[in-house]
Amino acid sequence: MFVNLLTPARDRIDILVYAAVFLHEAYPRLNDLLAERAEAGCAIRIAVGDADSANVQQRGREEKFGHGIESRCRLALMHYRALQATPGVELRTHATTLYNSIFRADDEMYVNAHVWGANAYGAPVWHLRRTVDGGLFDTYTDSFDAVWQTGRPVKG
Repeated sequence: MFVNLLTPARDRIDILVYAAVFLHEAYPRLNDLLAERAEAGCAIRIAVGDADSANVQQRGREEKFGHGIESRCRLALMHYRALQATPGVELRTHATTLYNSIFRADDEMYVNAHVWGANAYGAPVWHLRRTVDGGLFDTYTDSFDAVWQTGRPVKG
C-alpha cells in the first residue's frame, strides 16, 4: 500500500512518524526507492520521533509499550540514516505530540489517525487526495510543515 503511494511521486515525499519501522520491515528496498525518487528530482522530507523526548516516552506509557516505542524510533532513524548523503533527502527528528502519522506523495497522502492508548497499527488510515485548495489535504500538509519546523536536522 505505502510503496504504491511513493513509487509514482515526482515532486515531493513527506513522511512524519514516531517510528513506522514496518515500512522498512515490509519493504526492504524502501531506501532504494526513496533514493531513486530523490535522484529523479523528488524532494524528500522524513521526520522521525526523538526517542529521548518526553512525548515519545509518554506515548510508550499510554500504549503500554514501555521503552518499545523509543527503541523503534532509534531503529527507524538507523534505517533512514543511510539516506543522509543522498541529495534531495532531508532527515529530522521531532519531539512533538504526534496525533497522526503522515505519508505524502505529491497530491496524495495516507494519514494514520492515532487512537489514544493503541499502537498506530491498530488505528485507521485515511487515503486523502488534494482536490481543492484549503481542504483536508492542506490541513494535514500544514500540520506536517509545522512539525517539520520544530524538528532538528540529524547530524551525520
